Amino acid sequence: MKKALVVGATGGMGYALVHELLSRGIEVVAFSRGKEKLESLYKNLSNVTIFPGDALKQGELTRAANGVDVMFHSVSFPYPDWDETHLPCIDVMLDVARAKKAKIALVDNVYAYGRQNKQMVTEQMKKEPHTKKGKIRLEMESRLKESDVPTLIVHMPDLYGPNCGNTILHETLKYVVKNKKANFVGSKTVGREYLYNLDGAKAMVELALREETYNQNWNVPSTHPITGEELMTIIKDITGYKKAVRSVSTNMIRMIGIFSPFMREMVEMMYLTEQPVILSGEKYEKEINSLPRTPYREGIEATINWMREKETN
Repeated sequence: MKKALVVGATGGMGYALVHELLSRGIEVVAFSRGKEKLESLYKNLSNVTIFPGDALKQGELTRAANGVDVMFHSVSFPYPDWDETHLPCIDVMLDVARAKKAKIALVDNVYAYGRQNKQMVTEQMKKEPHTKKGKIRLEMESRLKESDVPTLIVHMPDLYGPNCGNTILHETLKYVVKNKKANFVGSKTVGREYLYNLDGAKAMVELALREETYNQNWNVPSTHPITGEELMTIIKDITGYKKAVRSVSTNMIRMIGIFSPFMREMVEMMYLTEQPVILSGEKYEKEINSLPRTPYREGIEATINWMREKETN
């Protein structure tokens, strides 16, 4: 891979992918709708071409994809827009990839797995999503697999890290950094996975560089499951934060959803805070290498430092 296109470059995984690709000497086209944010993130970096555009517009994506070997799909659409955006976006990316003879690497979540009773979920588990969003993600995967384009599908849990502004853990950290009363989404006693975005990018780029990894699913888990109570102990120790942290339940999200379309759409995914999908990384570690596993304390401290730096700039 000499040149890559990162679609959704201003998101948490897009940001991490751009930096990981650059660290390996790969030229990057950073594509996103927000020109101002693209420039704030990448204008001072060499080997990056900033390309503002809409991933739903084939002409714009086609121009951005000139000469690329791999197109990384890390686009995150707002929950209320999923019905009208995700599948058309996959179709556009497939058309462009065919025209440019490029591969596609999809940053995927765990929604397509649906409810799982197994302690560790492998890539071989049958996918029977019971939510609307899970069914959309499974259809995205199916369209990629049924195409004639080499595709890579990488499942990851909830993210945290630099520039991860639309994640569950960020909702807690942003108030801690401001020393305001913070919320924690879901029960603080259930062990869940949170993947440091820079670790996810390292694993994904490593997969994308290998020919034999395409047309497969891959899981990239976090360091290990951790409870909200354990996370808050780490966060308070790093920051000195002393305020109480409220757990936000499904019923609370449902009530807020009366007035907020985003929260209304979030209700169906709250099962993951009570019955989390815990990914197995056995396949990756057997066939590729050891997974990058940044300790939570190190990752959270780096994230908080990044957030504080952005606040002061």
